[in-house]
Amino acid sequence: MAQTVRPRPRPPVSLFATDGRPHPLQDTLVAVTLVLGALAFVTAMFHNLHLISSWAGLIGILTGAYGQYVSVTTRERFPLILGLGASAIGFFLGMAHGGLFGGVIS
Repeated sequence: MAQTVRPRPRPPVSLFATDGRPHPLQDTLVAVTLVLGALAFVTAMFHNLHLISSWAGLIGILTGAYGQYVSVTTRERFPLILGLGASAIGFFLGMAHGGLFGGVIS
């Protein structure tokens, strides 16, 4: 008698959690890191917005690093790395254009 092989049921597709459990802290850190990374990256392209780009980049790096520390799934880590990269580029360009306190505290 031939046995039929049943495929294992796949978990529902989720944007963030692949283990089937909710991860509200990690999801929030992903969102904050991506928003700060985008803000730092875009404002770094303008020389006079160095305060925004450097501070948003620094906070984005810190939230992304903590998010990497507490992340559980790969789907959380991937956007965190993108946000961290954008935050770092924005931070470094903001520092090159004038820094965290450039022109305000001399």
